[in-house]
Amino acid sequence: MMKTTGMLKNFFLTVSLLTAGLCSVAAAETYLLNPGDQLDVSVWNEDTMQRTITVLPDGMISFPLVGHLQAAGKSAAQVEAVIGEKLDTFIADPEVNVTVTSTKGNVVFVVGKVLKPGPVAMIQLTTVMQALAMAGGLNEFAAENSIKIIRRSDQSTDTQESILKVRYSDLEKGSDLSSNHLLKAGDVIVVP
Repeated sequence: MMKTTGMLKNFFLTVSLLTAGLCSVAAAETYLLNPGDQLDVSVWNEDTMQRTITVLPDGMISFPLVGHLQAAGKSAAQVEAVIGEKLDTFIADPEVNVTVTSTKGNVVFVVGKVLKPGPVAMIQLTTVMQALAMAGGLNEFAAENSIKIIRRSDQSTDTQESILKVRYSDLEKGSDLSSNHLLKAGDVIVVP
């Protein structure tokens, strides 16, 4: 009974922190595309120019008459503008529409001593506490104050990685929320 009460207490505390984290997260920025995301691209009045495209692991997409272009790290509106600019040579005043139909590339990975390790899909701005909650929480052997986030500074290239530290006990107590980092696609949360 005592263990169940403790688990319920941790559950409600986590829910409270998640709610506080959502309130403290800044206004949503424009969604930037990630490898694995799916797009519907169409050109008005050009039926043969409608495609469903997946952003490749290198961040590139290809489109007829346009060729290959970098999509990862750009918004749908930016991709629309680039495609429209390149199509202008072939089509008078092309009206391009890019719609994001799947955000499969917007994931983080939780590894180590959590109940459900693996990829966590982010369907909204997500904090580290939210991702840990989606991974089932920490197991009883987790070193809660040694949690780290491994972040690559540029997901589309092999640039340097950085480490962000997470103090879970501070987050759990609500005493210091500064380590409740807002996650980015591709982040890896390591729970030793």
